[in-house]
Amino acid sequence: MGDGVDANARSGVQARAQAQAHADSDAYSHAQARADGAVVVWRHPRPEGASGLCVGARCDLPVARRRAKRLARRIQAHARRHRLPHEVWTSPLRRCADVGRWLKRWGWRHRVDAALAELDFGEWDGRPWAGIPKAEIDAWVADFARYAPAGGETLVALLARASGWSGGALVVSHGGWMLARRWSMAHPGALPRADQWPRPPGYGERWAL
Repeated sequence: MGDGVDANARSGVQARAQAQAHADSDAYSHAQARADGAVVVWRHPRPEGASGLCVGARCDLPVARRRAKRLARRIQAHARRHRLPHEVWTSPLRRCADVGRWLKRWGWRHRVDAALAELDFGEWDGRPWAGIPKAEIDAWVADFARYAPAGGETLVALLARASGWSGGALVVSHGGWMLARRWSMAHPGALPRADQWPRPPGYGERWAL
């Protein structure tokens, strides 16, 4: 779900999709997305110090300067190739916003929108997954879409936030946000179970959404 879940959460937390769920989520091709006027979204670079942690909207980890700059160059090249406006929208969290700051140095407009942030894991944010009580994790898995981890945000709320976003054409956001937007496009009106939730994109990966 969040930026730290895919690599570090215990096996009971990692919600791997069934083969059909992967096929459904991938069915919305890049070309189709462009035709529908969708946005192009990059997941932020790998943050520093995320290993073993639950990393969500309240955990503002830094990203290495060179990694932020490298992704900014890729976005710059994409915009040049497709003749897109020099404007990028990012989450306010540093792992996304630092990419936008590089582009701003090169003359771009950088817009920050809290609606692009990762899922809010509440009191879980920034804690080691191994230190979160198993009963709480089991409750989350049992009611995956509607459970608010430790007073944070439900997946239902993230799905609404991601699917309803309508800013610019180029975005830097988070793995959970990208999955939520893709799920909403592929399964309109449906809520996922934990075993249906796909793996997030890799750090720096680009999706047309």
